[in-house]
Amino acid sequence: MKDQEILDLFFERSEQAITELILKYGAAIRNVVTNILKNHQDVEECTNDTYLRVWDQIPPQRPKYLGAYACRIARNVSLSRYHANTAAKRNSYYDLALDELEQTIPALSTVESEYDAKELTRYLNAFLKGLSKEDRYLFLRRYWYGDSISQIAQNLDWKPHNASVRLFRLRKKLQDYLHKEGMIA
Repeated sequence: MKDQEILDLFFERSEQAITELILKYGAAIRNVVTNILKNHQDVEECTNDTYLRVWDQIPPQRPKYLGAYACRIARNVSLSRYHANTAAKRNSYYDLALDELEQTIPALSTVESEYDAKELTRYLNAFLKGLSKEDRYLFLRRYWYGDSISQIAQNLDWKPHNASVRLFRLRKKLQDYLHKEGMIA
């Protein structure tokens, strides 16, 4: 079923909309949640919370890309749970990916942080558009979807070391780009 047909079902408040969303994007949503959380019970709860949030937000929202919209919600729900679960301790499986970017992306702790976050988003989108398809895939799979370096390397038929080095170079390239654009000093 096409995204627009699924969205029409949401606007009709038909429960079939959730079923169709699960059929079309359930695996992608579960993958996003699993890569962040790892705990089976948390994965189940956050996956279900994602479907509930999509149900609550459509209508009035009518996203252009339903799959990306649902995965973004899944990521946000999972990150909230992740932060709640790890507030008092470090947890290596997702912290590692976040730590890799910590040296590249500036901290947004000022009064203008909402504006800064929007600006940073704009610059990140421009940076990603300027990358090759392969580099964009590599960057997004690691830092958006939370895939491990070994998973990414396997998907690209690379050695993990090659993926790691390429990610390092992409982070450096991002840092240089953000510096050039005045986002970081």
